[in-house]
Amino acid sequence: MSEPRRVLLVTHTGRELAVEVAREAHRLLTDSGLLVRLLADEAEAMKLDPVEIADDPDKAALEVELIIVLGGDGSILRGAELARPHGTPVLGVNLGHVGFLAEAERDDLGRIVEVVVDRSYTVEERMTLAVDVRLGDDLIFDTWALNEASVEKAAREKMLEVMVEVDGRPLSRWGCDGVVVATPTGSTAYAFSAGGPIVWPEVEAILMVPLSAHALFSRPIVVAPTSELEIELIAAWHGRGVLWCDGRRMVEVPPGARIQVRRGKTPVRLARAHEASFTDRLVAKFDLPVLGWRGAAEHRRKRSAQEEN
Repeated sequence: MSEPRRVLLVTHTGRELAVEVAREAHRLLTDSGLLVRLLADEAEAMKLDPVEIADDPDKAALEVELIIVLGGDGSILRGAELARPHGTPVLGVNLGHVGFLAEAERDDLGRIVEVVVDRSYTVEERMTLAVDVRLGDDLIFDTWALNEASVEKAAREKMLEVMVEVDGRPLSRWGCDGVVVATPTGSTAYAFSAGGPIVWPEVEAILMVPLSAHALFSRPIVVAPTSELEIELIAAWHGRGVLWCDGRRMVEVPPGARIQVRRGKTPVRLARAHEASFTDRLVAKFDLPVLGWRGAAEHRRKRSAQEEN
């Protein structure tokens, strides 16, 4: 007998809507002959049957065809943590607000299950960031990020004093609330809120966005994916910082420490069920005003008709 097709279902069991949608997704998937796997704590909360239970989160995505995440971007980032070590694709169904990482909305659930059953989805790789924190010669913390790594002031009443380097060369020194380093995927998240540019996912680059910097030169910058950025907390300033990666992994950063950010070796794989371009997704997510647009094809048709006349 062939191995059953497995799907790991991840959701926020603290939200009633998420549990309701998860139960519906479980029914649709199992009715289609797929085996649903749940994390142990979520299985206990939802009490679904039949299910396969993953007691070890680190191995939850092993031998799984796809991870379906029901929730907002925070839940999808949690799904990415489970998926990345094993190269398992992640497909998000948005139950939050903007949900830029999500592929579909709640009302699309039935169609999404059909796409999963038919294997008609595509998979794209998104670059990640590798993040190290060093104090002197000691590595005190290392992690990764899909969206961004942000170093921020630990105390509200104190600024950070940082020196920023690009590829081992000094760029500028800022007194600021913090610095965000983001991927193109993260350009629509924290970096966007801080005034950074939106970067199309196909572009491979690293963004740096200062937070409320007290300096004449404090513009967002975009560097090559091969570049390495370093943010040093000036020791004489005595200000402590906090490093957050994707808003999920955190460490305190002492004065004199250096945060080094470069391209990660392991990408995150996102499953796509739509053929819509990133431009169309951007317009839909932010409800951008495009009323009256007729497009190049319409202009060409009109020009051709005028030439014939």
